[in-house]
Amino acid sequence: MALTPAPPVHDGPLFPEVDMGAEPSAPTVRATVVQASTVFYDTPATLGPSSILSFTYKAERLLAEASGLGSQLVVFPEAFVGGYPRGSTFDFGVTIENRAAKGKEFQRYHASAIDVPGPEVDRLAAMAGKYKVHLVMGVIERDGYTLYCTVLFFDSRGGYLGKHRKVMPTALERIIWGFGDGSTIPVFSTPIGKIGAAICWENRMPLLRTAMYAKGIEIYCAPTADARPIWQSSMTHVAVEGGCFVLSANQFCRRKDYPPSPEYVFSGTEEDLIPDSVVCAGGSVIISPSGAVLAGPNYDGEALISADLDLGEIARAKFDFDVVGHYSRPEVLSLIVRDTPTKPVTFTSASEKTKGTQK
Repeated sequence: MALTPAPPVHDGPLFPEVDMGAEPSAPTVRATVVQASTVFYDTPATLGPSSILSFTYKAERLLAEASGLGSQLVVFPEAFVGGYPRGSTFDFGVTIENRAAKGKEFQRYHASAIDVPGPEVDRLAAMAGKYKVHLVMGVIERDGYTLYCTVLFFDSRGGYLGKHRKVMPTALERIIWGFGDGSTIPVFSTPIGKIGAAICWENRMPLLRTAMYAKGIEIYCAPTADARPIWQSSMTHVAVEGGCFVLSANQFCRRKDYPPSPEYVFSGTEEDLIPDSVVCAGGSVIISPSGAVLAGPNYDGEALISADLDLGEIARAKFDFDVVGHYSRPEVLSLIVRDTPTKPVTFTSASEKTKGTQK
């Protein structure tokens, strides 16, 4: 009688566990968030003249230090160039139907803002190229006589990639800043990953976040002015929801970092402040797609906060939850983004000339 060989004996499981670890080819990116105060009302001291690259100026000094740490991506806080007008009412008084002839403080703020494009943008591009880093910079953008809270993006070769304008200024910010539209919600594909940004409380807007997730964002930059502990919960949620790295940069400021009273007044609190009083405590942080805190939050002072981003973690996070992929229900819930520029005035003659050149 023929003998039938016995089936092989397996010591381990019949179906081995799938390894969801990072692929050997998944890159690691060294990133730094800058936690520092701007030089308020003094953009030249923050950036320096466009023709001179020098450690004398604060932005370049910080960028050089980050580059020395091996950083490939450096993220600055909201309104680092031009300044965040913390505590100021700009002499408006904010009383309905009672507007006096004032505005000198806003006039100075307007003068500290920058044109995009413009010489300050050229200088930032040169700095990114000099130190071979991708740069994300919070600025106050001047477009005529309207100001916008804006983030500018630069690549490591010194190229200007584009901008994001804050679509919804928070509370009294709406008195001094205009509203961005859907044409400046970019996510840029770069050699170190897909990079985009939302500013401060924009990050609490689910539809804006969803638009960025749909563009494949991998490194989600969140320049902010919110130093409250609850901000950390928001940043952790965004990282886990989006399956992306979140880099939140905030300023650390003392009263002495702003002009003295009466040149600049912290409304309602000025009498309680001394020069070393902390008026913004920072809290800058870097969080992984799994929600793990990689660096920070820092509440101690000005600092460079750095971490290595293993981009392979994104695939592992998306395996669990892909908010615009396998975890979406487009037949039930969907989003339409109007991403064309909205202009208050359109000249038909200009449109006709454009059509003529296309014939």
